[in-house]
Amino acid sequence: MPDSDLLARIADCAREVSATEIMPRFRQVTAHRKHDGTLLTEADLASQAFLTQALPQIAPYPVLGEEMCAADQKALLAANPQGLWVVDPIDGTTNFAHGLPMFSVSIALLRNGRSEFGVVHLPVLGETFTARRDHGAWLNGERLGAPSEPTRIADSVAAVEPKYLGGHLPTRIVTVAPFASQRNYGAATVDWCYLAAGRFDLMLHGAQRLWDYAAGALIAEEAGCLLGTLKRRDYWHCDVWTRSAVAARHPQAFESWYQWATQNR
Repeated sequence: MPDSDLLARIADCAREVSATEIMPRFRQVTAHRKHDGTLLTEADLASQAFLTQALPQIAPYPVLGEEMCAADQKALLAANPQGLWVVDPIDGTTNFAHGLPMFSVSIALLRNGRSEFGVVHLPVLGETFTARRDHGAWLNGERLGAPSEPTRIADSVAAVEPKYLGGHLPTRIVTVAPFASQRNYGAATVDWCYLAAGRFDLMLHGAQRLWDYAAGALIAEEAGCLLGTLKRRDYWHCDVWTRSAVAARHPQAFESWYQWATQNR
């Protein structure tokens, strides 16, 4: 199958699971807490089951989902370097469970530890973000790209998730942040995609799991954003299971933002 067709089929799959398994349950299901304190609903499980069946029919690789046990996740990643689907069946379950529209289905295809295809679909908003490594990123079929001129850091809107930042950064973000305003929508994939679309100028997260960034980070990068972590600039060679995120839409803005974030840890 041509790669362009593959990306379209992944996007169709994300829209289909949203229409059949997620949206019929929106505002209709209760949630309970998992052992780590995060929420889980029937819709999460139904979405993951759908994707586990559907995605290997698009490309013959197994599916690693957020709602699997950690041992199974690690075994899948280790055994399938040539191809592995990584999905977050609902990113932003807390939003979903409380009737808030900021949640998504996230699907990525990894090869040799790198995201090659990424799709993030926001069903309530009807927005589908897609990307293919070295070929660009799109929103509902319209090409995304970085601005020709950077927004001044002082005028920027930043997506900041202070949880897990640690050290001095949470306090510094509140007291001496260099940007104009900040937002936190409670879904990492949404933050990545909004950065790619120019709705945010900067991004800072303390820790994201593989399914939080696998599709979203690729979309942002293919839209021209620069990515790093609080530990190193080379984003894609950090710990695969949990990594922080420092990102910006423009190279010049990234240099200033990365310097500020790492110096204020």
